[in-house]
Amino acid sequence: TEETRGKIVNRKPIEERPTEANERLEIGHYELDTVIGKDKKGAILTCVDRVSRFLIASLMPDRKAETFTNALIEDFKGMPLEKRKTFTCDNGKEFSRFKEYEEALGMNNYFANPYHSWERGANENTNGLIRQYFPKGTDFGNITQEQVMRVQNILNSRPRKRLGYMTPKEKFKQLTNLDYNAVALSA
Repeated sequence: TEETRGKIVNRKPIEERPTEANERLEIGHYELDTVIGKDKKGAILTCVDRVSRFLIASLMPDRKAETFTNALIEDFKGMPLEKRKTFTCDNGKEFSRFKEYEEALGMNNYFANPYHSWERGANENTNGLIRQYFPKGTDFGNITQEQVMRVQNILNSRPRKRLGYMTPKEKFKQLTNLDYNAVALSA
């Protein structure tokens, strides 16, 4: 029999992800991950839109699937349904309750192939930028959600060459007609 311990069942592979997400044709396709604190205590949930590079981040006390699922639903509940399309994540255990957040948010979740971090490159790059503010070894028990929101705002306000030197905040607003602050505050 095949070993199933530690595997996420009923997962949809990235090969099934829609063309609109793969080719960055529309807003609403997000890459998910977590940035982990010192001694694997605490984590920052990161969601990056594939087109605008817009970041949504939340401080979590741990990396448990239940904690992650609740934080993700909270972060996205203020986002209009037509701006919520897909998630793409790696195979971490924090994503094992994906069916719950798919149902709650009306979004499909796709899993990147193991050891293929480039399949979620926007998120990996953004996590590297977050590490400039919270380096490896940072005790996430000593940071606040307000500090995470400050870093989120800094990164969303940083012009990007890939966006024609627009900021993720400007690109997000251009493509959604939504004020990012209103979305973030309603979540």
